[in-house]
Amino acid sequence: MAHDAQTTGSTVSGGRRTTPPFRADHVGSLLRPPRLLDAREDLAKGSITAAELRTIEDEEIAKAVEMQRAAGLQDATDGEFRRSSWHMDFIYQLGGIEKIQSDIEVHFRNADGTVDFKPAAIAVNEAVRLEHTIFAEDFAYLRDIVSEGVTPKLTIPSPNMVHYRSGRAALNPDVYADLEPFWADLAAAYAAEVKALAALGCTYLQLDDTTLAYLNDPSQREALTARGEDTPHLLETYVSNINGAIAGRPEELTVTTHLCRGNFRSSWAAEGSYDYVAETLFGALEVDGFFLEYDDARSGGFEPLRFIPPGKLVVLGLVTTKRGALESKDDLIRRIEEASRYVPIEQLCLSPQCGFSSTVEGNVLTRDEQAAKLALVVETAAAVWGS
Repeated sequence: MAHDAQTTGSTVSGGRRTTPPFRADHVGSLLRPPRLLDAREDLAKGSITAAELRTIEDEEIAKAVEMQRAAGLQDATDGEFRRSSWHMDFIYQLGGIEKIQSDIEVHFRNADGTVDFKPAAIAVNEAVRLEHTIFAEDFAYLRDIVSEGVTPKLTIPSPNMVHYRSGRAALNPDVYADLEPFWADLAAAYAAEVKALAALGCTYLQLDDTTLAYLNDPSQREALTARGEDTPHLLETYVSNINGAIAGRPEELTVTTHLCRGNFRSSWAAEGSYDYVAETLFGALEVDGFFLEYDDARSGGFEPLRFIPPGKLVVLGLVTTKRGALESKDDLIRRIEEASRYVPIEQLCLSPQCGFSSTVEGNVLTRDEQAAKLALVVETAAAVWGS
């Protein structure tokens, strides 16, 4: 049975939500502090142990959690401080998946030109499975240090991230001659992970997904078709995969998804409005809320929000994480009002458009600018929905 989305009426008090997603929220990753970056280098050189690095991570995460509380947020993440990449640190822990060298080059763009990134790739040489609860210790630490009234939030990549970059080429044909058994095993592994995280006390889980946003870009769809994908039906497949991964989750677990067009050193990889995916995605994906980037013209207008069904929340990513200049609160309020023409304002929330540091390198802004943007989100949400 599909998980019933929480209705706004049951969670709003004077405009303030008491369950996630919150009126003022954020995507998850935070700029790594210099001390943590230095410690990672020290580990690579062999001058500190993994246990010593973890102690430093613990201390820096505690500071990051306090920064989020001080900004006025009702939830906190660990900033993804223990990861090098927002998604691969999770994917490599799935049973059956191996890390290999990649000959794929991803071209990111920004206002000044391009940034090329050569990610590691995967090979699926055994049946995909969950061998242990991924990020269990990381979440437990976060859960135990948040202040009373602050919800610990965990971010993990969507199952679609295992497929999008390499597709069938990553699958050993002796293991998966067809895609359907692969999708079934992947969904089962994710479903086990979701239930295990809920058993640890996780009540707020976010599935980060670039695939659903990349499909809005005609050039991305052309590349998928060129490599042999059934591109016209890929959206339905991806939606089905996520639904399978979260099917049967506990009622107390809120699941959202974040759509992103790429976030690497203040650069992006795709563009295009939500028109291509909106009707199917918003109508069929059984999550409780959507984090949607809307920080510039790359994301198009708010018109696709007309497909958001009652009870689903939309977290408008109006505050950019790609540069440090602070947005105008009045402009943010105006844009929220514009979005409310297509979906009731009771179903809207506000956040930055993406994480501040999807990879360990981070975006081009300072930690003070990061804190100011989070505070602006809280201040603007209070002005719109009440504190």
